[in-house]
Amino acid sequence: MPLYNRLKEHRARLGVNQQEMGAMAGVSRQTISQIERGDYSPSVTLALKLARICGVAVEDIFTYEEEREHGEQ
Repeated sequence: MPLYNRLKEHRARLGVNQQEMGAMAGVSRQTISQIERGDYSPSVTLALKLARICGVAVEDIFTYEEEREHGEQ
């Protein structure tokens, strides 16, 4: 899936671990870990909540990039 994120960077800037970030967002540590690894795409609600916790816009954490077709420049 072409959804990329910088959640780990923003979490580190806040000085919180995955467990603490999960507690602030109302999700498990495992969910935060899966998002950071790119194994799980959060709901819009969770993405907005994480951005608010980090004090940034959603686009500062999450980036969507269309996959290119073969031969496209």
